[in-house]
Amino acid sequence: MTEPMQTATLSLKGKNYELPVYSPTEGPDVVDIRKLYGQAGVFTYDPGFTSTASCESTITYIDGEAGVLLHRGYPIDQLAGKSHYLEVCFLLLYGYLPSASELEKFETSITRHTMIHEQMHNFFRGFRRDAHPMATMVGVVGAMSAFYHDSTDISDPHQREIASHRLIAKMPTIAAMAYKYSIGQPFVYPRNDLDYASSFLHMCFSVPAENYEVNPILARAMDRIFTLHADHEQNASTSTVRLASSSGANPFACIAAGIACLWGPAHGGANQACLEMLKEIGSVDRIPEYIARAKDKDDPFRLMGFGHRVYKNMDPRATVMKQSADEVLELLGVEDNPLLQVAKELEHIALNDPYFKEKKLFPNVDFYSGIILEAMGFPTSMFTPIFALSRTVGWISQWKEQLSDPAHKIGRPRQLYLGESQRDYVDIENR
Repeated sequence: MTEPMQTATLSLKGKNYELPVYSPTEGPDVVDIRKLYGQAGVFTYDPGFTSTASCESTITYIDGEAGVLLHRGYPIDQLAGKSHYLEVCFLLLYGYLPSASELEKFETSITRHTMIHEQMHNFFRGFRRDAHPMATMVGVVGAMSAFYHDSTDISDPHQREIASHRLIAKMPTIAAMAYKYSIGQPFVYPRNDLDYASSFLHMCFSVPAENYEVNPILARAMDRIFTLHADHEQNASTSTVRLASSSGANPFACIAAGIACLWGPAHGGANQACLEMLKEIGSVDRIPEYIARAKDKDDPFRLMGFGHRVYKNMDPRATVMKQSADEVLELLGVEDNPLLQVAKELEHIALNDPYFKEKKLFPNVDFYSGIILEAMGFPTSMFTPIFALSRTVGWISQWKEQLSDPAHKIGRPRQLYLGESQRDYVDIENR
């Protein structure tokens, strides 16, 4: 951390306290309150930590007002348009775009780690067939620490590197196996002759009875979904991974914690909620009714997949995802799918209705990714596992960054206690 360029003065109970103020390369200045409790005996109160910087980071920057998302300084639209997922993985992990030889070596390492230990197949069979794939992923990823003892020592940089590559490589295999298990089909092994996204689609949709050729348009759309969800700064699941990591937990346990947090409908389940909303609307002729309800402040109905908590402008990821959605729908068609017909009409209304423009309720990345995954044939239960697969590299990059930070310590949020003051125990016969 650089030296503070200025200070902020806090006046409290007749005393003044000088607090250092740091200026980032991007974003608002940060007031350093680490010594505030020791000096003034007070905590700060910030539910949700929405105004608190919990760490230093050089990985991802978001400006929600301007609609900007940068990975290591590179705009997300450039990365999604010109790069591909594994190159973005390298960028997030190491901080720079690789040379051709570096990228080839990295891709080879990931490809050679895609299979999972054969005995891990037994874990899947311990779950009920109707178990949510996220429940399966939490259990299987957490169990990886029982199989890969050579990558659990977080103090060893080499073991951290091995764990990082293993998790990126094996997550598509685990997600695909969770899907296959849920629909009663045999597991399909990864193929080293296919790229990352194509291999995942092959593991999900191929069967032993016939050949399956991965359509390049679908593979490209899948790769973009991975890329656009790779990292998103200090969100709930990333903060969970960092908090778990601060205790010294092994990397597989930390990522399992991130998956568990992502499972929440307010976080990773947003695109699933969007598709469920489209199912509720049901047909194009019912859209005016639901648009009217969305505009009614007294109606609890909300349009899912429109607007964003962070972005107060167009979600920069949505622009790229819309292109993929258009390509996929042109390939697969929407004529026989009422759900996709509703989605296309809703999109048209949102982009042209003055109410939506004024409120900046643009279709977000969850709206378009949900459309793409639905068109590909994924059930809504697989939307969040695919999100977890995509976000794994972001979690790992944040995990590695935290472990290399000499200032990091175990997380210990404070509280505003409003319970009873100390009182004496009363024997049960006297109550």
